Amino acid sequence: MHFDGRCRDIITASNGGEPVTLAEDAVRATMAFDRTIAAIESMPARPNIGVLIGIDGGRLRHYLSDAIREDRRAGNPLYQLLDDLVGASLVGPWAWSRWTPEWRRRYFPDDEEQARALRKKRMEGVCTGFRTGSSAFDDVWGRDQSCHPVGQLHHPDDPAGWHALPMLAPQASLRRARRMDAWIDGVMRIEAHFQDSALTPDGSRVAVHEYLLHADADPETLALLAVRAEPRILPNPECPEAVDNIARLVGTPLPKLRSVTLTELRGVLGCTHLNDTLRALADMPKVAQALSASRHD
Repeated sequence: MHFDGRCRDIITASNGGEPVTLAEDAVRATMAFDRTIAAIESMPARPNIGVLIGIDGGRLRHYLSDAIREDRRAGNPLYQLLDDLVGASLVGPWAWSRWTPEWRRRYFPDDEEQARALRKKRMEGVCTGFRTGSSAFDDVWGRDQSCHPVGQLHHPDDPAGWHALPMLAPQASLRRARRMDAWIDGVMRIEAHFQDSALTPDGSRVAVHEYLLHADADPETLALLAVRAEPRILPNPECPEAVDNIARLVGTPLPKLRSVTLTELRGVLGCTHLNDTLRALADMPKVAQALSASRHD
């Protein structure tokens, strides 16, 4: 699997005009079939990023502090890119399901009972959608996961709202997109959008995961005041139930969401993709600081 990740922080003045880029990072990586990192580089370059080579992608987060300690502390975009590499590498092979039914043979045996046992061993209890008794285990090979057509990410009234997205040749590919907009209106308002989509042979896109998240935070203390999630597209009927538990995070300071989310919404209490969307709000203090500074300029 080959990865091309891009992320930036921009700010737009209240009187309009072109946005100003505060920070921008990119990363390219290659993973083997077992998700071991075979090659990785960042732009701009970081001297320690090479220590991630040979790491299992599923355990990548355990090593990020050593590899990019200053980027994590500063809330730089690179940290979010590498944090997202964990989930993107897990979901990525699903893109093949749009191109050939043979993709499942690399993950599940042909025997139905063996496939069901393997699926339960791998997934049971990891999230709300895969709790014991979930309908996800009725669909042994995962071929009937719910997915829906989606349009372009760019909004016609806001052409600068997204960085340049690569034009991909017709082939199996996954795009993980994450947008976080924030503004101050008495409190800090945040709208976050998350989507996993795949290219199809006819050039259109279909998504298997999509959330829209609304949150309020105190601009001074950075405590989370309110949070609401809209589950838009998810693979299993049980998945949306995870949103009922996110009120547990109210009162948590934004910088602590990366760790507190995993504690409060662990296992069947949470959804892997919703948890990642909530954890990403830990980068918002840097945005809040920029917003406050712009209001006093």
